[in-house]
Amino acid sequence: MHDTNFEAVIGIECHVELKTHSKMFCGCPNEFGGEPNTKVCPVCLALPGALPVPNAAAIEHMIRAGLAFGAEIPAFSKFDRKNYFYPDMPKDYQISQYDMPLTQGGVVRYWLADGSKHECRLTRIHLEEDTGKSTHAGSGDGRIAGSTYSLVDFNRAGVPLMECVSDPDIRSAEEAVAYLDALKRTFVQLGVSDVKMEEGSLRCDANVSIRPRGSNEYGTKTEIKNMNSFRSVHRAIESEIERQIALVVSGERIVQETRGWDETEGVTHSMRSKEEAHDYRYFPDPDLVPMEIDAATVERLRATLPELPITRFERYVDEYKLNVAQATQLVDNGPLAEYFERAAKAAGNPAGVVNFVLGDLSRLANESGTEVARSRVTPRALAELVRLTDAKTINSKTAKDVLTRLWNAGGSAEAIVKAEGLAQVSDPGAVAGFVAGVLAANAKSVADFKAGKDNALKFLVGQVMKASRGTANPALVEQVLRERLR
Repeated sequence: MHDTNFEAVIGIECHVELKTHSKMFCGCPNEFGGEPNTKVCPVCLALPGALPVPNAAAIEHMIRAGLAFGAEIPAFSKFDRKNYFYPDMPKDYQISQYDMPLTQGGVVRYWLADGSKHECRLTRIHLEEDTGKSTHAGSGDGRIAGSTYSLVDFNRAGVPLMECVSDPDIRSAEEAVAYLDALKRTFVQLGVSDVKMEEGSLRCDANVSIRPRGSNEYGTKTEIKNMNSFRSVHRAIESEIERQIALVVSGERIVQETRGWDETEGVTHSMRSKEEAHDYRYFPDPDLVPMEIDAATVERLRATLPELPITRFERYVDEYKLNVAQATQLVDNGPLAEYFERAAKAAGNPAGVVNFVLGDLSRLANESGTEVARSRVTPRALAELVRLTDAKTINSKTAKDVLTRLWNAGGSAEAIVKAEGLAQVSDPGAVAGFVAGVLAANAKSVADFKAGKDNALKFLVGQVMKASRGTANPALVEQVLRERLR
């Protein structure tokens, strides 16, 4: 728990690789992995005379991403050269965007585990190219005796990359992760990125500062890098907030710098002084003409937007009355959410459907390795099962048994119940007949119950349910048993 006299001020810079067939400025395949330096050409290797050509699909992905967050799409945009030296950046500059990005502004809406909803403004989302990848190695592996060396793979160089730059509107590590979850969900729903952090298609840096609670002034910020999971993001931000508070409380000064995250030690460490925009010497790329985005293109792309995750979440909670955990689990699994929607519409009972979808159906899916949406249980069959349960035509135990049969063989829930006589028996006379037989066969349990052993009643209820093949109404069974045992 942090010192409540301070509050954190956090901004996120999130890099997302776009899902396109080819790289940003050449025709090389945009694919993860493969043998090093096999997906390269003169353009992405920056060989003399090679000229870039923009990827139209990447530009459209960018515009759709901006529209999803309500960003402005300027009519005029351009590419700039961002000059800095990295061993895995062939040109020693990166084609990026500075003062005229493809999108400006926008708001990311997200929710926390307690259901509270928050907003974070976007400064911009701009388009650029990715760098290659360096692998650093030390001596002793026998390849280059007694030396430390690095290997460079340029397969990733030139992959289209969008950078989402947020305003400093985030106030906790929990909010930061929820904000990133919102970006990830949205980009997956749009189909613009697979957003796999383990493959490097989503990478983020966090700018963190603190200030006295109630103050409107910004403190000195540090940038945290090398966070390779959402868990790392949470831990790194928490650690950095604690470090900065400790410095201020002890009278020391916070230095503006870039800090790395050490996952093993659980602390941030100084890497270098923080660069400013002028350090990169931005200027318009002379090899690329400016882009003009007409209104018709923007409206065409706006028309392709699907229902967004935040909208679906709010609909599930407000209209379907699902709890936050249920709504989140569905929103995070698109095919499962679509399956749920179809079954809920057919059944007219979203709450009943979601209990099966996230309960027994998901259990069967995990046990078999088959997705619910690809199983033999159709949304229509599940809706039938829910209606039969709601009408008390079958009890919960029979419903589970029928669901297992549907999973294994498909078919209709109504047909199975009718063909096998599984309808719940709620006729007092019929239940009394089952009860009489069980009492006659279990004299010891009857004596135990009369002697004050309540567990004996549970045993007798189970025996009646067994005798009725699970069709007897359990509540009626217990009622009749109590009457007969008096």
